[in-house]
Amino acid sequence: MSQRIEGFSKLTKTEKIDWITQTHFKNPEKAKALLTQYWNSDTALQNRHDEFIENTLSNFYISLGVAPNFLINGALYTLPMVTEESSVVAAASNAAKFWLSRGGFQTQIINTFKVGQIHFLFEGDPQVLNAFFEKNKAALLESTLAFAQNMKARGGGIQSIALRDKTALMPHYYQLHLHFKTADAMGANFINSCLETIATEMEQLAEKEFKSKELEVVMSILSNYVPDCLVRAAVQCPVSELSPEKGWTGEAFANKIVEAVTIAKKEPYRAVTHNKGIMNGVDALILATGNDFRAVEAGVHAYAAKEGQYTSLSEAWIKEGLFHMELTLPLALGTVGGLTKLHPMVQWNLELLGNPSAEKLMQLCAAAGLAQNFAALRSLVTSGIQKGHMKMHLLNILNQLGATANQKEAALDYFKKHTVSVQAVGAFLKNKNT
Repeated sequence: MSQRIEGFSKLTKTEKIDWITQTHFKNPEKAKALLTQYWNSDTALQNRHDEFIENTLSNFYISLGVAPNFLINGALYTLPMVTEESSVVAAASNAAKFWLSRGGFQTQIINTFKVGQIHFLFEGDPQVLNAFFEKNKAALLESTLAFAQNMKARGGGIQSIALRDKTALMPHYYQLHLHFKTADAMGANFINSCLETIATEMEQLAEKEFKSKELEVVMSILSNYVPDCLVRAAVQCPVSELSPEKGWTGEAFANKIVEAVTIAKKEPYRAVTHNKGIMNGVDALILATGNDFRAVEAGVHAYAAKEGQYTSLSEAWIKEGLFHMELTLPLALGTVGGLTKLHPMVQWNLELLGNPSAEKLMQLCAAAGLAQNFAALRSLVTSGIQKGHMKMHLLNILNQLGATANQKEAALDYFKKHTVSVQAVGAFLKNKNT
């Protein structure tokens, strides 16, 4: 049972580990040994990791893999992917290889606007508020100049500011809605600093303008919904070149893919899993490059529901003998700031990608997502999703059950034609031992 503790954050790392292991584990020394086993032997590097978050005890490793042969806009890339899920890297690699000889992936940036909002209450006349905003708009923008010059020099900064009346949603509720461009930074800190500075300036101006305190700021924060920060990835080839394996014509396969995507467009239960497959590829690359996959996930799924029903993020169609597949994603990413200069593996991964700009990284992520989507649909409409996935799942079960190298080899051969389950693998190993 957990115990209350005061001042935990003020303890040293050793003291935190001692309290945790002695309070929550039957064998404190074994629990402590595992934590220290995952420390980096380089003390300076471990100290850097310790400072990434609060109350750090150890490191939690997730595998870093690579998916080669991605032909994107005529250039070849090897994509780093960080994920815990079996078959994600293999699926991306297979899709990349499939499209390598069919023209590869074409990507384009549609726009890169990010959004920040100041949420406030105003109890006076809306027309008076409109006049106040128009009168002071320039002053509100100028209040950020002291720290926004560098961003402006890189082509970023505040692009627009608008007053929005939201009183239909909540009494006295208004917004200042701002669009930003943040160059190669994801820009969260910059956007939030701008918003808070403008909010303070607005309150101060309002106090001078109005006799009573009619204007009250509730909060100032960026939005992770970025429907105007969009990237598109697409593939196409003649239907006759699309045949995925023996026994399938290109036409039959193309029709199946189009039908599968149409189902995901119409059926939310299917759309969620369909889009989750897309994000398998996107998240793996986002994690590898030190970006915020949680923010991206939230924004992507909001975008998938922008018309009032959750639907597929990808499209597929056949026109004049050509198969087309396309994916549009809202992605707010950065290649400077945050962990990009602090985490050595993030730096390694960015160098692997040629130290891309934020816009280039958006395009690479979109290609990874489309590759993952195509690979999943290819499996679903032909051999079934389990054929490729279960090989890795089988290895996980064999490792869990402590199988030897010879047992693994025999099991991999046996389960090519038999259904994989923990019970079945356990029985197989038991028979091998008798």
